[in-house]
Amino acid sequence: MLKEGTEAPDFQLKDAKGKECTLSQYKGKKVILYFYPKDDTPGCTKEACDFRDNIGIVANKKAVVLGISADSEASHGKFTQKFGLPFTLLSDPEKKVIQAYKAWGEKSMYGRKYMGIFRTTYVIDEKGKILKSFENVKVPGHVEEVLSLL
Repeated sequence: MLKEGTEAPDFQLKDAKGKECTLSQYKGKKVILYFYPKDDTPGCTKEACDFRDNIGIVANKKAVVLGISADSEASHGKFTQKFGLPFTLLSDPEKKVIQAYKAWGEKSMYGRKYMGIFRTTYVIDEKGKILKSFENVKVPGHVEEVLSLL
């Protein structure tokens, strides 16, 4: 995990429409930056929909939600449309940002080891510093925990 109080690494990734997005463009707002394994899978859908259902609270607190996975821009577009997600999903197929934020590593499921994305969330303050980090996120109750920091 990146340390709280340190500068969040800037990045440049494309959204579902192919538009370039950087972290620095959100200076002056709090950013909920969450990393998730895969579009349209049960846990990732639940997490995305929990953020969707609370987007009014996020907006009232002058914050934004950005989701990052290794899925393609097209996949993000379908996922966004299917679930009416009102926030930006960013595509990191080369996993450079995912690795920079320490959200990539060896995982284990049913005794099989493989490399994958750790469900990780960072809350970044208005100046670009990491306010809080959450690793190995459990989806139920996570969004409420994040919202309590805004």
